[in-house]
Amino acid sequence: MIDFKNEIALMLNEKISEISKDEIFQNIEVPPSYDMGDFAFPTFPLAKVFRKNPAVIATELKESIESDMFEKIETKGAYLNFFINKEKLAQTVIEESIEKGEDFGRVDIGEGKNIIVEYSSPNIAKPFHIGHIRTTIIGDSLKRIFSFLGYNAIGYNHLGDYGTQFGMLIVAIKKWGNLKEIENNPIPELLKLYVKINEEIENDEKLHRECRDAFVDLENKDPEAVKMWEWIRNISLEEFKRVYRMLDIDFDSYKGEHFYSDKMAEQVERMEEKGILVDSEGAKIVDLEKYNLPPALIIKSDGSTIYITRDVAAAKYRHDNYKPYKNIYVVASQQNLHFQQLKYVLKEMGYDWYDEVTHVPFGMVSLEEGTLSTRKGRVVYLEDVLNRAIDKVDDILTEREEDKGIKIEDKEELAREIGIGAVKFQELFNQRIKDYVFSWDKTLSFEGETGPYVQYVHARICSLLKKGDFSLDMEFDPSLLKTEEEINVLRVLYNFTDTVIDAHEKMEPFFITRYVVELAKEFNKFYNRVPILDEDEKLKNTRLLLCYTVKNVIKKGLDLLGIKAPEKM
Repeated sequence: MIDFKNEIALMLNEKISEISKDEIFQNIEVPPSYDMGDFAFPTFPLAKVFRKNPAVIATELKESIESDMFEKIETKGAYLNFFINKEKLAQTVIEESIEKGEDFGRVDIGEGKNIIVEYSSPNIAKPFHIGHIRTTIIGDSLKRIFSFLGYNAIGYNHLGDYGTQFGMLIVAIKKWGNLKEIENNPIPELLKLYVKINEEIENDEKLHRECRDAFVDLENKDPEAVKMWEWIRNISLEEFKRVYRMLDIDFDSYKGEHFYSDKMAEQVERMEEKGILVDSEGAKIVDLEKYNLPPALIIKSDGSTIYITRDVAAAKYRHDNYKPYKNIYVVASQQNLHFQQLKYVLKEMGYDWYDEVTHVPFGMVSLEEGTLSTRKGRVVYLEDVLNRAIDKVDDILTEREEDKGIKIEDKEELAREIGIGAVKFQELFNQRIKDYVFSWDKTLSFEGETGPYVQYVHARICSLLKKGDFSLDMEFDPSLLKTEEEINVLRVLYNFTDTVIDAHEKMEPFFITRYVVELAKEFNKFYNRVPILDEDEKLKNTRLLLCYTVKNVIKKGLDLLGIKAPEKM
């Protein structure tokens, strides 16, 4: 497609040699409304260069430039406002659509670069609850976004399959567990044992010490402890994979914390060689005072390791095996300090690639009745949320069948696509950093700016294209797209690439969620106000081609969010 923003930068650079073309490009803005142009360039930065009033500079620049890419250039105070030539806009969007189809707007800016995205990463033997929804869905969307932009995106599920909680579970199973009951209903039964052992150790130091000793046995590869751990891990992972299948989410690696247990010693030895590992009350730490951070605990006083020890080993393994452009961790904002410490421990270790570590934080989820707590057994299973959403959609579809006397094809699959899509869309609709309270009513609402609304627009377009016998072999003329509604749809379509690029740069899927809602709204205005199936054959074909483009972009936008786009609703 024509890069109108770049065209502006090139034109202005011919007139302004004092600053670089890249600097000009970075200063070009998108005004809040189309009345102020499609792009705007502020002349404030040029005031010192030319020793003139910025408004005067804007006027002089306007009088000195012209281009058939823009139908007009106006000044408003210190701003140069550029209005895209609408015929050029229609031509470039339509040509891109015909050439690329469902890959409309795709650019390979990440070609040749590996990106690791670590997400989901639940703790083995604990429920896959609503608190896991954010890392799982945000991470999957980021992986899809990076892949669309040409990166080799590698999805890592860094399972919480190591740590003192396994010592606790091993002790709890030995004392109170029934292996058959656990195998029949793994996660709920293990959760009961986990809650019980947490209650018991609060007032029993001997039992607490027994749990710590059991974990040390696991670290020392005691055969009985390892066998119990493997059994817990395997039955838990099968439960998790069932939920991932529901969510249409997969991973390239399930290497959890345990995988790195035999790789930590080498990294601890390097810390000692570098002279950065110091004793502190029987434990070993790395002092990070020069980074204004508290010390990083590497080895506890009982000789066991903690999260950061394993994360150092994991970061080194990933660097050696993938040489990633970024090693992204989609983990709650509560862990901000942990990832700051991880980055600077790696720097202190002499690893010049320490900046690969990229933490993508997100806000926390709480229940209307209080915070989630696995230790206290207060959880909402994610699978229950998904099934409830599916059931609600199924009820709506059944009512529609009864009211209209029709039979909906593949109703069960359609209910899954809409229900799970609604949950995902709601999750990705706001900035990831914001905390929110999980509400059944809000999550399962199908009114307003929701996933089902966007999916319905996609299905409506599919029906329209079928009714109009649309084919890419038809005769088109982009210059016929002249109405305000058509131009506004074209403008939104043109912005798709920039939206995806922004989402990847800021690692914010909500840019795409908001985008597909905006596109759906603009399409509905066009659909309701403009006769698409016009008597003029060429005009009808061209308007159907515009519909086809919207359909493809909505489908791709939803796909980048991990959401299906049904053809019938």
